Amino acid sequence: MDALMAALVACFACQLSDRLGWAASAQAVASGRPVAALLGVALALAVANALAGAGAALIAPLLTPNARALFLALALGSAALGGVTAPKPPAPQARLGAFAASLAAGLALGLGDRSQFLAMAFGVRSSPVFAAIGATLGGTVGCAVVILGGPNVAARLRSRAVRLPIAGVLLIAGIAAALSAFRLV
Repeated sequence: MDALMAALVACFACQLSDRLGWAASAQAVASGRPVAALLGVALALAVANALAGAGAALIAPLLTPNARALFLALALGSAALGGVTAPKPPAPQARLGAFAASLAAGLALGLGDRSQFLAMAFGVRSSPVFAAIGATLGGTVGCAVVILGGPNVAARLRSRAVRLPIAGVLLIAGIAAALSAFRLV
């Protein structure tokens, strides 16, 4: 259950300023269908995080407890570094509807992104199923804030004033996990 909450909070924070919410928000504005865009994002996140959970279930038995903690530290540090730089604008998908465009963007941007890496790391450390569910819920709620908030909210959430504190908290959590992995705390 701790993996669910940790993944939910970390992925919520990451998705607030990631490209996925930005792309879906643009589709929602262009089509006038924010609910369809949100459903496309939710499905894409569910697929990506299910794959992360499956990967976590496969590799977790092969890792020692210290290696699991170090894997989590690496994921948190990577997510922090990903939050330092401003995201590039996503390519528009004019020919697709809001649902299909958001689903396509979610699959393209969501596979291998920092939220999926975090879901896998929390799944390796604890329950892969709960980590995948938490990452999906957190990512979906984070994207919902961006989509339903509109372009002005999306622009504010991509600002340095939001990205850098989130990156700082993720970095501190990553350092704590690394120290725990090396049995220094």
